[in-house]
Amino acid sequence: MSTLLLSHKACLDHVTPPGHPERPDRLRAVEEALSHERFQFLVRDQAPEGDLDLVTLCHNEHYVTELRHIAPSSGLVYIDGDTSMSPGTWEAVMRGVGGAVAATEAVMNGEHRNAFVAVRPPGHHAEIGKPMGFCFFDNVAIAARHAQRKYGIKRAAIVDFDVHHGNGTQDIFWSDPTVMYCSTHQMPLFPGTGATGERGDHDTIVNAPLASEDGGPEFRSAFENLILPQLEKFSPELLVISAGFDAHYRDPLASLNLRAEDYAWVTRKLMDLADKTAGGRVVSVLEGGYDLQGLKESVTAHVGALMGA
Repeated sequence: MSTLLLSHKACLDHVTPPGHPERPDRLRAVEEALSHERFQFLVRDQAPEGDLDLVTLCHNEHYVTELRHIAPSSGLVYIDGDTSMSPGTWEAVMRGVGGAVAATEAVMNGEHRNAFVAVRPPGHHAEIGKPMGFCFFDNVAIAARHAQRKYGIKRAAIVDFDVHHGNGTQDIFWSDPTVMYCSTHQMPLFPGTGATGERGDHDTIVNAPLASEDGGPEFRSAFENLILPQLEKFSPELLVISAGFDAHYRDPLASLNLRAEDYAWVTRKLMDLADKTAGGRVVSVLEGGYDLQGLKESVTAHVGALMGA
């Protein structure tokens, strides 16, 4: 079966201040990487715009209404020191939601084996009622909740290998026994959450913090010894990946020193797990990755592995 790629040019229209790491060139780098002939068999489609009732599966209505209200028609609106909105932000954010949900439906319906959603801005820092860390709505959380609501999924898992901890995803699922959230991340680092003792109300939060200058061996060990055994025990029926590539050794925002082959390795491991428990169903959504060359190398490895390379 095929791998689906969902993206949309509107995600280029979310403009950030000059010098900001989360910039439109990130998506151009992804597009360039996936234009190589090795990806000729990717099934490509446009990410649709999501509906607000999808967003409120994970975010409270007051927050969603307020964010829609402050979206500017010109200039930039600064929400915090890291996070701002431009006239193109709202559509980009809603394409991220729609892309994650459409990918989930395509995989759940058996149309595609797995999917990669190449959208921006990222989402995993967005809490139930608060944007932060470049993020507005949590795409992976919404995708998991939608799969539960529409397809009756009893257990979904979200695996996050972005270098920053997904505090938003953890916030959303802290008290939910039906969704497991697993994360490797550098610590200490923004946003300051993700200690091993943060386990959720039902022991379904699995944090594996790594230290600065740790590399591939430590990253792989965290998966082999902690995350994969917990996932196998949980036995998810759908696996959603927060695919951040800012742990790459070239990335300017952190220092975990991963390489492209580490992303290929972890992708294959997660696919093996999904084959055992979830009928192979994997949906991957782009999060971070701020060095353009590192991002291209990482996406090439990740999507190549999804395709079975």
